[in-house]
Amino acid sequence: MSEVIEPAIETVTIDVVLSALADPIRLTFVRALDGIGDWACGSDVLKAAGVTIGKSTLSHHLKVLRGAGLIHTRVHGTRRLVTLRHDELKRRFPGLLEMLREPASADTAAQTPTPTV
Repeated sequence: MSEVIEPAIETVTIDVVLSALADPIRLTFVRALDGIGDWACGSDVLKAAGVTIGKSTLSHHLKVLRGAGLIHTRVHGTRRLVTLRHDELKRRFPGLLEMLREPASADTAAQTPTPTV
């Protein structure tokens, strides 16, 4: 069994997390994985979310999410199973997962004041 390197949660910074979540596919993946709440195959998670991408693209997105400290990866035979680092993320970034569960509505965006220069 090969080992998957993941950063210690204490070393993860919010800018890296937000950068990883800025991609719509990765954000969709994290939301879908949050809904599953258990170990799952990455391609199955995306299928459940209605997203179709190639294996190499999926591998890239998983690498980014793992590097940002958002997911754990476990090798099981030829499959890689993933899960969110729920407890660690709640401790390190309180409220982050709850915020991701509620997508911003158009009304909220319209109420945000535009900075003037």
